[in-house]
Formats: sequence, structure tokens, C-alpha cells
Amino acid sequence: MANKKRSRKYLAALEQVDREMEYNAREAINLVKEIDYANFDASIEISYRLGVDPKHADQQLRGALVLPNGTGNTETVVVFAKGEAAEAAKEAGADYVGDSDLVERIEGGWMDFDVVVASPDMMAEVGKLGRVLGPQGLMPNPKTGTVTPDVAKAVTDIKAGQVAYRVDRQSNLHVLIGKVSFSEDELLENLKAIHEEIIEARPASVPGGSYVKALTVASTFGPGVKIDARTILAQEEA
Repeated sequence: MANKKRSRKYLAALEQVDREMEYNAREAINLVKEIDYANFDASIEISYRLGVDPKHADQQLRGALVLPNGTGNTETVVVFAKGEAAEAAKEAGADYVGDSDLVERIEGGWMDFDVVVASPDMMAEVGKLGRVLGPQGLMPNPKTGTVTPDVAKAVTDIKAGQVAYRVDRQSNLHVLIGKVSFSEDELLENLKAIHEEIIEARPASVPGGSYVKALTVASTFGPGVKIDARTILAQEEA
């Protein structure tokens, strides 16, 4: 496969990054904000290269957390629920709530949403959408809090800035930490919350010294900036 041709703006931004250096967390965040060249409020994402083997069930990291300062995004939430749970979801701010009617709508090609939540009793119906939702990463899952009896809380958390994470087949993990418009401190606080979550999720079978192999932060179009992971939890001193 031919190398992707990079724009002059990207190459100019890349020239400002020492590609061999692992920056401390504060320096990395500041640099990513400085070299961003998008003409919109770009997202900033943290990418982990982990020393896990996703082929083993106990090393398939997956979960969710609410970021202290949110994501800067407004998520459109679909909830599969009936009765009181459906009413509670509507009151919590769900954008679409239904049951078999929503299944039919999605089967018909409608995909104008970002997150799907379901009460456990609805999973037999939602399961029919596995081939549609699965490839898009939208299938509800208990590990990410999107299959739950308390659908109202799930909606509230998502609207408050919840992010989901999942290690891929190449042992990489990507998580949104906010927008370029966020302050340096807001981004660092979100990064610290995510890092604590990922460290806590380390499988017992994976030695701590070989768990986080590499860590990079980047804006939507910008080049990656390496971070020294040891500086994240000591960001006040960074």
C-alpha cells in the first residue's frame, strides 16, 4: 500500500514535534493545542499501545467512564426500554426511546445516533440488530454500562461526557479526552482520569512494567505527540 500523502499543513505541524522524544503530559497537551491547524474545534484523542493479548479473554479491556470535564461533544442517545424505564429515559434526556418500533426503524437503515442503551429485558429484540450495530461499535454491552436496568443513569452519564474504551486486535486503545478549545488543565484532568482507569484495568496476568508500551496524543488531523506515561499521574509537577 502506498504511503498516504500528507498535506503541507500536517508536515509543518510535524516539524514542530520531536518524534523521538517522550514529552511530559503538560508539554504534550500544550504542543498538540499549538500545532492544531483544523478550521473547526478539533477533538483530541489519547492512544495507548498496550502489552496485552486480546486473544485471551482476561486481556480484552473494555469499559467506560465519565470524564471530569466532559468530551465537548453532544451525543445522540437511543434507548430501548418499555414502561417506567422508557419514561425515565425520556426524562433523563434520551433523544429516542422505543422498543420494537426502533428495531424496525434501524433495520430500515436509520442510523442517526451515536450511542445505544438498552434495558436487559430488551436485549432479545436488540440482538436482532447485531449485524447492523456490531460493526459500528454501537451494540449495547454491560461492560460499558449500556445494558443496564437503570437506563436513566446511563443516559445522564453519556450526556455528561462518558467515553467508552476498548482494546483492538492490535492491542491499541483510543480514547477521546476533549477538544482543542478546552484549557490545558481541563485536558490534563480528563487525561489523568482515563489513565487511572486504564492502569486500574490492567489484567493480573500482565506485568506492570510491560503494560503501557507507548502513549500518544493527537488532534483530529494533527501528528501524534508521545507522552511519558509516568508524568500523567504527577501532572501537577509536570
